[in-house]
Amino acid sequence: MTTITPTSKWHKNILDLDNFTRADIDSVMQTTDAMKEIMQRDIRKVPALRGKTIITLFYEASTRTRVSFEQAGKILSADVINVTAQSSSISKGESLIDTGKTLQATGADIIVIRHPSSGAAYLLAQNVNCNVINAGDGWHAHPSQALLDLYTIREKLKRLDNLKVTLVGDVLHSRVARSNIWGLLNVGAEIVLCAPPTLLPKIFIEAYPHNGKGSLTIEYDVNKAVKDADVIMALRLQTERQQSGLLPSLGEYSERWQITPKRLELAKPGVMLMHPGPVNRGVEVSSELVEHESSVIEEQVKNGVAVRMALLYMLLAGSKPNETSLAHS
Repeated sequence: MTTITPTSKWHKNILDLDNFTRADIDSVMQTTDAMKEIMQRDIRKVPALRGKTIITLFYEASTRTRVSFEQAGKILSADVINVTAQSSSISKGESLIDTGKTLQATGADIIVIRHPSSGAAYLLAQNVNCNVINAGDGWHAHPSQALLDLYTIREKLKRLDNLKVTLVGDVLHSRVARSNIWGLLNVGAEIVLCAPPTLLPKIFIEAYPHNGKGSLTIEYDVNKAVKDADVIMALRLQTERQQSGLLPSLGEYSERWQITPKRLELAKPGVMLMHPGPVNRGVEVSSELVEHESSVIEEQVKNGVAVRMALLYMLLAGSKPNETSLAHS
């Protein structure tokens, strides 16, 4: 069995992957291996975070992210408290900073926050002493999603470097895409971004200096973008993009950018088809591909729990992982 031996101080907060090193990413991957072993036991419970309090503070609706953080905390024996904007003093006009300080005063060790405004997680982290995990802020970042995507790729393809990863969809408004770009560049991937020009201006890639690690290019022709890809990640298309005039119609989008069986054949044999969810069947991905043998969408959800267990543990342990052992409770 594996766990963690403290070797050095780790991150205090997880706000995005732009400040993660390759060693940090490898540490999360290794720790997630240990967490997956726990999840495969008959009794999925360990006392690793007993006595710790994790608060999920969600200003937006969520299923996968919120449930997986809650499940992760409970498997590690932490006390998990859910707070929503609708059922708290937030609905009475309380500021984010005051809400964060209130939760800290009640004994929160970690606050997991989702917020519609980019930068909200950073603002919270600057004003509380407890650990903060960004579970999605506006269009900006979703680091735990990117880490579970990296873990899923590593699990199936047995490596992270020298892979062609194509992201197709609403890149401009995707916090998932942004965090994945940082993570994939860090591990040396060849990243191709593909979307309608209104959802992917060429200037987009100028925000990602990567010091020679990996590559980042734009290709507006989806058939060229997916050719010889090891991984295809379809991004969710938000219907309000059509209403705002960025797309002529969902039908045209589906015809020109949907991942179909024919387009999947252009990729490498054994290609992985990913999607952060929820999937708009028949829009970003053909309905028949959601359960196709190439699809790892369900595995992404399962791995999300293990990755978030690793992040919670590593934040509160304040360390990078080494080989040791997580005992049964």
